[in-house]
Amino acid sequence: MANKERLFLIDAYALIFRGYYAFIKNPRINSKGFDTSAIMGFMNSLLDLIKRESPENLAVAFDQGGSQDRIEIFQEYKANRSETPEAISLAVPIIKEILEAMKIPILIKNGYEADDIIGTIAKNAEKNNYKVFMVTPDKDFAQLVSENIFIYRPARMGNGIEIWGIPEVKEKFEVSDPMQVIDFLGMMGDSVDNIPGLPGVGEKTAKKFLAEFGSIENLLNNTDKIKGKLRDKVESNKEKGLLSKKLATILLDVPIDYDLKSFKSQAPDIDKIKAMFTELEFKRIMESFLKIFSTESDKINKKNTPSELQFNLFDGHVDKNIETIESSKLNLSFYQKIDSKLGQKLLLKKLSNQNKFGLVIEQHHEKKEKLILSFSWNKGKSYCYETKEIDPSLKKILEDPSITLLGYELKKIIKLLKERQVDVKNKLFDIKIAHYLINPEISHELINVTEKYLGSKKSSIINEVNNDLFNVIMAKSDFVNQLFSLMKIDLQKSKLYDLLVEVEMPLLKVLSNMELTGIKIDSDLLESLSVKYNIDLQQIEKKIYSFSGEKFNIGSPKQLGEILFQKLKIKGNPKKTKTGQFSTSEEVLSSLINDHDIVSEVLNWRSLQKLLNTYVDALPKQIQSKSNRIHTVFNQAVASTGRLSSANPNLQNIPIRTDKGREIRKAFICENNDYVMIAADYSQIELRVIASLSNDKNMIKAFNNNIDIHSSTASKIFNIRIDEITREQRSNAKTVNFGIIYGVSAFGLSNQTDLTRSESKEIIDSYYEAYPDLKKYISNQINFARENGFVETVLKRKRFLKDINSRNPMIRGAAERNAVNAPVQGSAADIIKLAMINIQDHILNEKLKSKILIQVHDELVFEVYKNEIAYVTNMIKNEMENAFQLKVPLKVDIGKGENWFDAH
Repeated sequence: MANKERLFLIDAYALIFRGYYAFIKNPRINSKGFDTSAIMGFMNSLLDLIKRESPENLAVAFDQGGSQDRIEIFQEYKANRSETPEAISLAVPIIKEILEAMKIPILIKNGYEADDIIGTIAKNAEKNNYKVFMVTPDKDFAQLVSENIFIYRPARMGNGIEIWGIPEVKEKFEVSDPMQVIDFLGMMGDSVDNIPGLPGVGEKTAKKFLAEFGSIENLLNNTDKIKGKLRDKVESNKEKGLLSKKLATILLDVPIDYDLKSFKSQAPDIDKIKAMFTELEFKRIMESFLKIFSTESDKINKKNTPSELQFNLFDGHVDKNIETIESSKLNLSFYQKIDSKLGQKLLLKKLSNQNKFGLVIEQHHEKKEKLILSFSWNKGKSYCYETKEIDPSLKKILEDPSITLLGYELKKIIKLLKERQVDVKNKLFDIKIAHYLINPEISHELINVTEKYLGSKKSSIINEVNNDLFNVIMAKSDFVNQLFSLMKIDLQKSKLYDLLVEVEMPLLKVLSNMELTGIKIDSDLLESLSVKYNIDLQQIEKKIYSFSGEKFNIGSPKQLGEILFQKLKIKGNPKKTKTGQFSTSEEVLSSLINDHDIVSEVLNWRSLQKLLNTYVDALPKQIQSKSNRIHTVFNQAVASTGRLSSANPNLQNIPIRTDKGREIRKAFICENNDYVMIAADYSQIELRVIASLSNDKNMIKAFNNNIDIHSSTASKIFNIRIDEITREQRSNAKTVNFGIIYGVSAFGLSNQTDLTRSESKEIIDSYYEAYPDLKKYISNQINFARENGFVETVLKRKRFLKDINSRNPMIRGAAERNAVNAPVQGSAADIIKLAMINIQDHILNEKLKSKILIQVHDELVFEVYKNEIAYVTNMIKNEMENAFQLKVPLKVDIGKGENWFDAH
């Protein structure tokens, strides 16, 4: 299973109100005459959640004092709501007391709604590797849904729970991105919250507008396309529409103090709860509560100790033979958990006779030293067993190159096995990466892929929230096995199968080695940089306070905005954010850098703060004690262009443009003095790729004659000899060269240079005159994309462009730029992947001690054994420059040193 802890955030009032009104026709009045409907309804939902999910982390958020930010910009916000029923007002303090006795954290911030508290914490928790479930029936939360944030709609009136992920939100709201739910709510308004919306726009019209315009802003910019009276209504209420969107936007920056670790589920105070439930006359709820929090039913009437009350993952004993959840309904034939050694031996004997099989390996949630292994090679049949060690007969199977191993996120499995001395040599088929190649733009989560190919009933089985651990794991291996043949057909139809098996799967093994190897960090150097940078930070802060005339929280956008735009009045009409605050984004501040000295100091402060928080202070904490190195994760299925990305930590984003940023690279060092670091970087690979793809004679000639391409371009567009070119002219030509790939406009070029917009237009026109074949290529690419819906790289990797024929010029323009850029960036990514595979083959086949450490897009970083320097350096250069034959030569620059900074 994914290494993400689950966090459940409960929207208290949503469940309290729902519980109260569920009993509105038959209120629950106890013998003392007290209306317990709201408490009973809330507790039913809470206990059902705990029983179903055994949440590892749990917290409950309450509104308090209304939403001051929203009321400030719209006094009538929620003004038409009727007074809270007295029964609810009396119930809330009791519910809070129950939660305290249950040791469940309560989240409150005066002046903020629970929606905003949950939104703030959910997004932060997602960044910290949590899977978040927002427990609420409120549809507004759909705007927060992401890969790891879900709406958990509790069961009600006999209906089961619902979990809304990205697919469900897209389907229910008919949007392409959950963020568009904000536009949806802004367009149609909300009578409950008194959000006005656009007059005449209901649910149906809002969905139609979103499909056509994509956002409320684009709608309001294109009202000429609206027919009839509705056009007049929308045009005369533009401000109301934008205001409504702002009111519907859940805040993500509530200044609330919390610690994610404090949300860990704890054992409740049983005696206190029993006393409260007795007072409330909650006999049935008491029984439910004690069953959930007692480990044995006969302890219900006995005093329990806290250690006996931890949440339990299973309700009962797992039999030796297990069928999947509701297997008879789903026509699944046979899932079996094998407990005996003899059974495991027979299973592995059968496995050895298969030429392919699905494999899932996961660590046991409770017994971390144990692995759960599941195998499937026939549809509907799956087997699993638990083990601490890998059986020698299984090791032999996994090291057989004639067998195909099917799996999901196989890199994790390969690393787990490598740590147990198993070197996987099977041919590979990774479901996640296969799906990424088929459609890189959408979710590749196994539950979504399963739903797409096998149906929603089957995908629900692997919903880890609801189902038994062993059934989930066996279902995964079964579905992985079934998905193989279906996805192989799609890959072959799209001519992507070769890319998967010849590039992405061999690369997966390379990346697993790189991740296991890691890279050594000089903690002492980073510690000294931390001291130095913190002193610099204090000096910058003194300057900022001197300019502002007072101390304030520089890191608070709200306080900073007030200082800059209210006190110092730097700009007459400052830009504001969706929440009504002054915008202090880097883009905004950069445009004001000449208006006041404080602005440059604020930008310096932010830059230094980011270096400290992201790298200097953060990297030492990520050193693994076992290896004394940091181990990033390289993602193959994230960037839609085919580029790799890096996470935990992101080593592809170590800054190099500032002196302080470059200093951080000095902390990346070799294991010991027997090694030296080598950095090999492709020179202008994207320009070489576009020269080859466009077959532009002038560009090809410059590269083939080893003429500096930027000087060559400057010579042509300024109509002067190369030896007469100034540094500024070469710099402008360089900006155009790289800008053309990304669809730079005259406006964009003028922003990146000191040129005026008219001068920029002249240069771009001259550029296309100098490279006519390139201009023709760009036009042809866009036309190809319009006709086919995709573009492709040199290795036939596809980038699908669903908006290429959009009627919205802004959206269509972005797709057109991608039509040109994606094949270039993607081809460069393909080429370096081929080089990595070939280099790693040399390292393994020749048993070299040198290792690949990092890939940063066009650069590879190596730890090279000093006795191998001459051979390895030549081998790296040769493999990188000959990885793929373009119409121009590939060129690689190589440097070496004791650390990454010196090598680069």
